[in-house]
Amino acid sequence: MIDFNSKPLFLAPLAGFSDLPLRGVVKKFGCDVTVSEMISSNALVYESAKTLTMIEKNALETPYIVQLAGSDKDIIKKAVEILNNIDGIDGIDLNCGCPVPKVIKQNAGSALLNDSNLLCDIVETIKNISNKRYTSVKIRLGFSEKNAYKIVKDIENAGADYLAVHGRTRAGGYSSKVDYEAIARIKQNVKIPVIANGDIDKDNIDEVLKITNCDGAMIGRASIGKPWIFYEIKNKRTISDELKKEIIIEHFRQMIAHYKEHGVAVFRKHLHEYSKGINGASAFRNEINLITDPNLMLSKVKDFFR
Repeated sequence: MIDFNSKPLFLAPLAGFSDLPLRGVVKKFGCDVTVSEMISSNALVYESAKTLTMIEKNALETPYIVQLAGSDKDIIKKAVEILNNIDGIDGIDLNCGCPVPKVIKQNAGSALLNDSNLLCDIVETIKNISNKRYTSVKIRLGFSEKNAYKIVKDIENAGADYLAVHGRTRAGGYSSKVDYEAIARIKQNVKIPVIANGDIDKDNIDEVLKITNCDGAMIGRASIGKPWIFYEIKNKRTISDELKKEIIIEHFRQMIAHYKEHGVAVFRKHLHEYSKGINGASAFRNEINLITDPNLMLSKVKDFFR
């Protein structure tokens, strides 16, 4: 399913961005493995109708991983049982990296790094209950200190098939310098594949993989406004403006197919990113912020991106 020998490229879970249309676009243009936005196990169990829409997959998404967050083993068990009844999901990933305070307060996300026994119990629960091919865990280097290397062997023994490691601690948020050497230390401590994550782009990916000796790379924020990054990494060249325009239009069409007319409003944040650095971007953003008609929006997009 996932060929770790080929150094696969993963799209990281990105709240508010890595929805079905974006995942379909990156999958079409070079991404190997897509991961859903972070799904609250509580929301999946108690508000399943609403949350299930976030799990829907694009037809191109294989392999497709759903990421769960939570700290209650019973709730997570119920969430996994719900996912077991959904075809097309290839793996379940446990989020042990989210640094957001409201997640931490629930003892979930990167807070689990402070309770390795609970973390491993949850991994074992997912592994034993899930009927999916993969059970994986996304972690940080630690909560306050870079000590996750001490628990990764336990995570492996609990049943994880691979790890994705963000090269900062929870305390480091998203602004501290990524420590790729620390990711390498984690890689040395386990036998399962390890995926490097954190400030990876087309310019540094080769060096990151060399330093970490990792089995693949997970790209998150570098793909916002540049979903063609996977294409550029795979083809080792910058894409043409014509292909950029094709990708932007494809993204918009997938947004409309998924969200219907509401997709026009949802797509504005992507257009804000796509238009950065282009002459006339400010006026363009002001104009498209008022558009609600899909056909008019498509016309404006075609005119602006030349």
